[in-house]
Amino acid sequence: MVTAGEKDIENQGFTMEEENGSSCQTSPQDKRELVYELMGIIQTVSSYAEYRRTQRKESRNLVRRMKLLLPLLEEIRDFEEQIPESGIECLVKMKKAFHSAKKLLKSCHGGSKLYLALESEAVMRRFHSVYEKLSHALDGMPYEELGISDEEKEQVELMLVQFKRARKRIDTQDMELAMDLMVSLSTENDRNADSASIERLANKLELHTVEDLKAETISIRKVIKERRAQNAESTQQIIDLLNKLKRLAGMEETGIFDEPVIPKALEKSTSLAIPNEFLCPITLQIMTDPVIVSTGQTYERESIQHWLDTNHRTCPKTGETLTHLSLAPNFALKNLIEEWCLKNNFQLPTKQASTNPESPSAGSDEKLLSLIEDLSSCHLEVQRKAVTNIRMLSKENPEKRTFIANSGGIPSIVQLVSYPDSKIQEHAVTALLNLSIDESNKKLISKENAIPAIIEVLQNGSVGAKENSAAALFSLSMLDENKVAIGSLNGIPPLIDLLKNGTIRGKKDAITALFNLCFNHTNKSIAIQAGIVAPLLQLLEEKHLDMVDETLSILLVLTTHPEGRQEVGKLSFIETLVNLIRDGTPKNKECSAAVLLELSTHNSNLMLAALQYGVYEHLVEIGKEGTDRGQRKAKSILQLMTKTEQIPY
Repeated sequence: MVTAGEKDIENQGFTMEEENGSSCQTSPQDKRELVYELMGIIQTVSSYAEYRRTQRKESRNLVRRMKLLLPLLEEIRDFEEQIPESGIECLVKMKKAFHSAKKLLKSCHGGSKLYLALESEAVMRRFHSVYEKLSHALDGMPYEELGISDEEKEQVELMLVQFKRARKRIDTQDMELAMDLMVSLSTENDRNADSASIERLANKLELHTVEDLKAETISIRKVIKERRAQNAESTQQIIDLLNKLKRLAGMEETGIFDEPVIPKALEKSTSLAIPNEFLCPITLQIMTDPVIVSTGQTYERESIQHWLDTNHRTCPKTGETLTHLSLAPNFALKNLIEEWCLKNNFQLPTKQASTNPESPSAGSDEKLLSLIEDLSSCHLEVQRKAVTNIRMLSKENPEKRTFIANSGGIPSIVQLVSYPDSKIQEHAVTALLNLSIDESNKKLISKENAIPAIIEVLQNGSVGAKENSAAALFSLSMLDENKVAIGSLNGIPPLIDLLKNGTIRGKKDAITALFNLCFNHTNKSIAIQAGIVAPLLQLLEEKHLDMVDETLSILLVLTTHPEGRQEVGKLSFIETLVNLIRDGTPKNKECSAAVLLELSTHNSNLMLAALQYGVYEHLVEIGKEGTDRGQRKAKSILQLMTKTEQIPY
């Protein structure tokens, strides 16, 4: 059964003309037209230069396998006799498979990145469906009657084996991406610890430039139109994520169907078309002070300066890293704009001085420099006041974070993390958390050997300091080298202790940090041996903590390790899973089914235990009415039960 999500993906980005054009009827005058059409589809999909990151590997594999069929098609094309009816039948089946592949690849090439990430498993099912159709088409091919060479027949038979392997592969998720999506969707962004997930999501999905986000807005607009008010909740989640990514990039939020705002200067002359090269790529307004960045792109000075002040070091239009941050006036373009305005009687908008109290100024910079100097004062109260102010300034203001780092404030803050004063410790570690939101600052903080000091506060600090230390480790662990460092410096046991004994906020900080760290194989083993499983199972019984989905997600990561499966695979836990599958929220049921599938795949006794606890009827229900992913997981478990003959009668 094709789910609603799978239908969305199949249809995304395709016109009705394409859909109707995929008729399998062939011309009796020249059956070889089928072969030419198939070769044309291969040429079309080969022209897709790039694919969305979440489906990039699978898309390239499918294109590569389709290309391997070209020699077969060429031999059929050159076959001089009449193509037998059995051959025509196989070519018609291949045409259906090729059109399905083309639709899927087009979606993975130009569809909404957020939509494809949220529906990643449904997309994988579509790939499996294509492989199944291709297998059916090639299985009955009359190679002898068509005069196909032995070499090509062997190549096709080898490809059929590859198709079957691909179809048998168990659906997998990018669990790191899944957790970032979960955190990004569930949080109100009240803390910079949560912004770290938004930042990583932007990097993973390549949605960090203005151009990226404008293109994504258009793609989401198409998705919404095609869904026709269906799946309203998930559609709203996509829009919310888009707006969070826009805020991260310094863009203004607009309604998903809002058209670009017409500048006031154009309100009385909307029929006047401004040349595209006169418009700033960021604001889409005519430029009054165009400047050139190191990539050669031109922007309005005010808009690109704001981009740089918010700690971006890439070109908004191309995404390339800027080799330097100098802005060169584009006098030639400015003269052309002024000449065009004079010729068309067009009044350029006047730039008003900023009245924003948060805007950087010489006075505020001097004050911030003074605070950085006070961090090294010999007076305790002066230090405490300075680090408190820096903590607050670095929380909401990206420009201040950049200024603090560039002015050498990080080393002094790191030293204060180890200061024997609980208040100073808490303010210092929280300031590092805030500063670490910027990618470049993560590296600076790590170089100053801050991780051991943060772990020390995590072990012995105040309640608030422990929570923010865990959040800081989560943010820093975005860098793979920091995952290794935190694990080797014994940072995992105190996180597990916070998971056991912390406040609700502390438990959430601990679980997100541990989730991130456990993507390192060595850390996974360290966490299991340090006793991570017991507090996770305890959290599942405390449903009021609203951490069930996060807990199940990290358990799923741990069950990919043999030691983890041994620790998790106990009867009491299987009973808890079955209870969640029966009584949990739709997301609880989905995550529980995913864990049960992983455990059952490696140990049929655990599947039998789940059956004894009455899981069968609940899996059948989820298979019919659960979330898209929940349906797939439930059906996979039921299929596994059938194969192992462990089904109730």
